[in-house]
Amino acid sequence: MAEPLERVLRLLAMKDLFHKEDDGMWDLSPAGRSLCSDAVNSQREAALLFTDEMFRHSAAGLPNTLMTGLPGFEAFHGMEFFPYLRGHSEKNQVFDKAMVSITAGVNEKIARSYLFPETGTVVDVAGGRGGLLKEVLALHPGLSGVLLDRPETIASHLLDGEALKGRCRIVAGDIFSNLTVQGDIYLLKNVLHDFSDGDAVKILRNVRSAMRPGAKLLVIEAVLPDDGSAHPAVALDIVMLMTVRGRERTESEFDALLGSSGFRMSSVLPTLALSSIIEAEAV
Repeated sequence: MAEPLERVLRLLAMKDLFHKEDDGMWDLSPAGRSLCSDAVNSQREAALLFTDEMFRHSAAGLPNTLMTGLPGFEAFHGMEFFPYLRGHSEKNQVFDKAMVSITAGVNEKIARSYLFPETGTVVDVAGGRGGLLKEVLALHPGLSGVLLDRPETIASHLLDGEALKGRCRIVAGDIFSNLTVQGDIYLLKNVLHDFSDGDAVKILRNVRSAMRPGAKLLVIEAVLPDDGSAHPAVALDIVMLMTVRGRERTESEFDALLGSSGFRMSSVLPTLALSSIIEAEAV
């Protein structure tokens, strides 16, 4: 009916998703258009993920999380987030598509923010469908790459382009298993924040086991200020609290994780995206 729809559109206009034309017709705003499936760098899949029942139940359980420390997701579903996804293919697809949506337009900014060598092998560990690796290789034609992730994720990888032919290997693997893929630079993007400190150390040690001394690791994540000042990723930290056992971390917290896993942190580089690039060397 027209009258209820008008009222809903009025609210959405306050959120800058629609605007009303002079003739009384409603049209999408630029922000609203970004939620269309055919939009450049569409955020539709990300919106579907964060409004999915998985997150609604997790948010509803936040009071219990404050009393018990257990994520609301686990309290509702009786299991951790990622094992749940592996057992529910339709939810796993929602999650994977959202990760592609969220990083659309961001991967290029990250790839341009680091001075990669002219030659060598870049290993993207738990790299999803390979969006970041694709950007790195596109910008550096002398590099080769390896994408490593779970079989169901790499099945729909993005590295089939003619320009990357012969420069990529797709490897099925798990971050909690010993890694044997050799390379010069390893990428670990938005992985550690999904896990507790104990599991993060296990992941880092597995990556270190595949690396020769002097090889570089780039941990690409938001870095919270050590002084507790405001940062956009503080909101993301609450999402971590609700859904998984991970967290957003400060520079000193990353330094401690890396130092206990066989790495020496050398620098933290800002990017034009939310994430920073934490460079570490295998020692």
